[in-house]
Amino acid sequence: MKQAFEIALLVVSIGLILIVLLQKGKSAGLSGAITGGAEHLFGRTKARGLELVLQRLTLALAILFMVLAITVGYFVNAQ
Repeated sequence: MKQAFEIALLVVSIGLILIVLLQKGKSAGLSGAITGGAEHLFGRTKARGLELVLQRLTLALAILFMVLAITVGYFVNAQ
């Protein structure tokens, strides 16, 4: 059972890394944080198409990663 969770954690972590690397960079530097960076935060520019799918997949994989990491940590401490 522990090995199954560890393998799932490995697969999810590799998938999460790949999905994050596929996303478009949103680095606007310091000027973007001061002037127009708040537009992205409050949802003025909505993601569409592939960007939206990648964002939702990243969120799902991140939640799954955290749950699996806590589960594997529990199994390690249980011994």
